[in-house]
Amino acid sequence: MPVDTVEVPVTHPYRVFIGASIDLAEVFSSSLEPGLCAIFTDSTVGPLHAARVQGALERAGWRVAATIEVPSGESSKSIEAYAGALGRLARLGLTRDGTVFALGGGVVGDLGGFVAGTYMRGIDLVMLPTSLLAMVDSAVGGKVGVDLPEGKNLVGAFVRPRLVAADLDWVATLPEREISNGLAETIKMGLLSGGDFFDDLGLIGAARTGDLDALQTLVVDSVSFKARVVAEDELEGGLRAILNYGHTIGHALETAADYNLQHGQAVAAGMLAAASLSRERFGRDLTGVHEDLIGTAGLPHRVPDVGVERTLLAIARDKKRSAADGPAWHRFVLLEDIGRPVRSVPVSEEEAREAIGAVVE
Repeated sequence: MPVDTVEVPVTHPYRVFIGASIDLAEVFSSSLEPGLCAIFTDSTVGPLHAARVQGALERAGWRVAATIEVPSGESSKSIEAYAGALGRLARLGLTRDGTVFALGGGVVGDLGGFVAGTYMRGIDLVMLPTSLLAMVDSAVGGKVGVDLPEGKNLVGAFVRPRLVAADLDWVATLPEREISNGLAETIKMGLLSGGDFFDDLGLIGAARTGDLDALQTLVVDSVSFKARVVAEDELEGGLRAILNYGHTIGHALETAADYNLQHGQAVAAGMLAAASLSRERFGRDLTGVHEDLIGTAGLPHRVPDVGVERTLLAIARDKKRSAADGPAWHRFVLLEDIGRPVRSVPVSEEEAREAIGAVVE
């Protein structure tokens, strides 16, 4: 299976390598000057994949100072874990020309990326996403950060990686529920894009069972779409906000559930809520399309009731709110039709309450 390469044409462009059984040593040699580095991973991924990455780095001429492992799970995206990782890099003696290789899912990428972007005011970062969710979303675009008790991703920065290598062999080690988790973001981007990408969502059933050809097509589609959006709006000042479709309510559900809800499940519920709001606002009923895609991906149409009022409070603390919202309680990304997102649509608290109530049980 050939390796696809997608260019992300931002201020400091980088490439995303996508395929099965990628020759990591060759990828590293083709794009980077070797030096001192640290592998940043978690307690689940490290035992499975860190040795392969270290071997590839050493063949490419790198010196691996250490593999830094944090506990797996959202709880590691904390200020405490961030400070601990910075201290570890300092004790290892990494300098301004060092590099962090972030090997893992979204938590590792967010935390490792924030560490790389702020240690000594910024050292190089290489993203090695091992989950489908990270491959199609968090490893591309440069947003990194940590959570606070008050909400998700409230502390962070934009940090562009030097390169991203998404090896589909890593996805093959995941349970089906984790593949479903990542397919939520692919569905989101296909709905936003429309056209051929939306048509390719017909591959979701095959991708869910681990079909590598289907997975590669959908990962390439997702990364290519996100790269185009990010290139036009690198720092999320306008168009890039469309990528928050389903996420205003989705992130709030995660926060209200104390992060005991999988991101894909929360985003799926958030998209269904957004589809309901879109129907009321624009008259086009896309809820059936959403339900079919979400069901095919193995995701539920409803999530456990974590408290509508708690969810509304989390939305009120959403970092995407601004004084420019004026009298609107909040502004959402909605869909006028497939491939026709509308950003900054004013939504009242009562409308949001009703939409949330429809996706919890």
